[in-house]
Amino acid sequence: MTFDAFFRPRGVAVVGSVSEGKLARVVIDQLVAGGYAPVYAVNPGAKGAPGTAGAARSFAELAAAGAIVDLAVVASPATSVAEVIGDAGRSGVRAAAIIASGFSECGETAREEAVVRAARATGLRFIGPNCAGLVNTKWNLFPTLETRPPRGDVALVSQSGALGGAVLSWAEEQGVGFSKFVSYGNGADLTDVDFMDFLREDDETDVVALYVETVSDGRKFLEAARRLTAVKPLIVIKAGRSAAGARATLSHTGSLAGSDAVYDAALKQCGALRVSGVESLFDVCRGLSALPPVRGRKLIVVTNSGGPGVLAADAAERAGLTLPVPSPALHAKLAERLPAFCSLGNPIDLTVQGDESGYRDVLTMALAEYDAAIAIDVNTPYLDAALPARGIVAAAKATGKPIAATFLAGKTAAAALPVLIEGRVPDFPTGERAAVALGLLAQDRESRLRGRRAADPAAVVGDLPGADHVLPEPEAMDWLEEMGFPVPRRLYAESAEAAARAAKQLGFPVAMKVVASGVVHKTDMGGVLLGVKTQAEARAGFRLLSERTGERGFRGALVVPMVRDAVEILIGVTRDPQFGPVVALGFGGTAAEALHSVVLRVAPIDAQEARAMLAELRGRALLGAFRGRAPRDLEALATIAARASQLPFCYPDLGELDLNPVFALASGAVIGDARVVRAVAGQRRMDAGGSL
Repeated sequence: MTFDAFFRPRGVAVVGSVSEGKLARVVIDQLVAGGYAPVYAVNPGAKGAPGTAGAARSFAELAAAGAIVDLAVVASPATSVAEVIGDAGRSGVRAAAIIASGFSECGETAREEAVVRAARATGLRFIGPNCAGLVNTKWNLFPTLETRPPRGDVALVSQSGALGGAVLSWAEEQGVGFSKFVSYGNGADLTDVDFMDFLREDDETDVVALYVETVSDGRKFLEAARRLTAVKPLIVIKAGRSAAGARATLSHTGSLAGSDAVYDAALKQCGALRVSGVESLFDVCRGLSALPPVRGRKLIVVTNSGGPGVLAADAAERAGLTLPVPSPALHAKLAERLPAFCSLGNPIDLTVQGDESGYRDVLTMALAEYDAAIAIDVNTPYLDAALPARGIVAAAKATGKPIAATFLAGKTAAAALPVLIEGRVPDFPTGERAAVALGLLAQDRESRLRGRRAADPAAVVGDLPGADHVLPEPEAMDWLEEMGFPVPRRLYAESAEAAARAAKQLGFPVAMKVVASGVVHKTDMGGVLLGVKTQAEARAGFRLLSERTGERGFRGALVVPMVRDAVEILIGVTRDPQFGPVVALGFGGTAAEALHSVVLRVAPIDAQEARAMLAELRGRALLGAFRGRAPRDLEALATIAARASQLPFCYPDLGELDLNPVFALASGAVIGDARVVRAVAGQRRMDAGGSL
């Protein structure tokens, strides 16, 4: 579809009461004040909007306008919206922004469905209901309830109108320009996916920011995000980080893969940058719109006050930036330029005598060997804050490197802001926020440069073997072996004597694991016996496992050789309600939940992505050469993880797969335990579109 009807309409009609304080009146005033024409007021009494000086003509119905209207802004009562949308479509209107509320957000889903049917009957497309409208600053178009921002190259797509309005208000205050804003509300028709695709091609937009609360189709969302980040930065706030969405599962993998953790993984995977809140969103947008790329992580802090400089340096290290001291050559230059009482470390403290030339010269010299800088000025009432601001702007122009400024505080620093805005140097409220923003900008560039292609999903093979909801481990191991996964030699024993013979055949010492239909986690109930050294111990162990199982359907024991000198890893697959199959990789064994060192990705992945997951693990040094032990075979682990991620696409009835532990060896890896859970009703599905 074309989005010109939304963002470059030939005429806008506002439907609803124009009485003082009514939404339609607010929208008309916004349109007229912003300089857009023609505007039409549509309401049963054909009343005009007082104060618009005839700028908005009034009609009783859309069809009576007799003019070209591409966009209708609907602020009439919720009960009338379906009828209004039908009339608009029949009158040739191609797009609508439904500001009216009272639909699915308050349980009135039938009313919202009626609006959708009315729109589809004529081909009209809409945003909302329950939205705050849209903006195109380059078209002087402001059919919105929110603040009119200055022109710029950042676009904001927000599920929440109020949050979007807060960002636009800050933009007006700080002089940060926006190209477009759209609040899509309930998303009954057009959603974030549609607008990401539009903004990817929009020549007026260089940076896209997104606030989202729910995603109806995770795979489509990721595909759109991946397409967008290939050409433009995407900054995302995803609301709902709490554990409320976590679901109980049978496997370790399922319990570790909480809903928010999957969003984190998915956004990272597609090259988007997730931020924690509105302040970070605004800071990153401000940085991306004003600063050249942050091409590395070496940061210099230049300040006229020690305390704020130290706080900024601490925040920068937490944000993943490095703050090395100046090289001997730079130190010598600084010592020649600055008084002896200045600190020449990192931060560089100019003291209260820091002036225009001091900031200009020090920043220019330092940025010859640093990637970015934070310039902090704590102004006093008797000094002109515009002077150090000019020095900072001059350094930014001379070096072409990113400089984030922080002028403290309030009225005493107000004179700096116009200088910084004109010089395209963003001013952050604190050095800490500047540091966080620069760290995120460096992360954004690195993640988008990485640009790994998503793995293609495998074709459907069939159904899982057997009929059990949880496959017995012998059956699960046989299934994995048939597909070429590395599994141990093993023998299944249904009696104590069979266990003794199996142990002798495999060679002592062995491990014995309970096989029982009613046992979920074997270790929790004492169902794993390690270091069995004799046939007598094997017989006794079999009987002990039977006793411990009790009424939980004891079937026998699986006997396997003991594995030595291994690091235990978890590799698993589960299904997320929004994103479908998800793969988890982390440290495993009995400490899987306690350590919680797990990295997630939306499946399928390839071996390259699996290697990146291993590199992200907390405690990953355990996989390298450690205390005289040889490094683990990371390629073997990556191969298992990549192949496991394909299994839900091969077997649509696979609900969860838990390979825990996978023994990482110096050469190769072997799956020590496998739990395969069949999908329950409503969980089994193949995800449309497949690849990301």
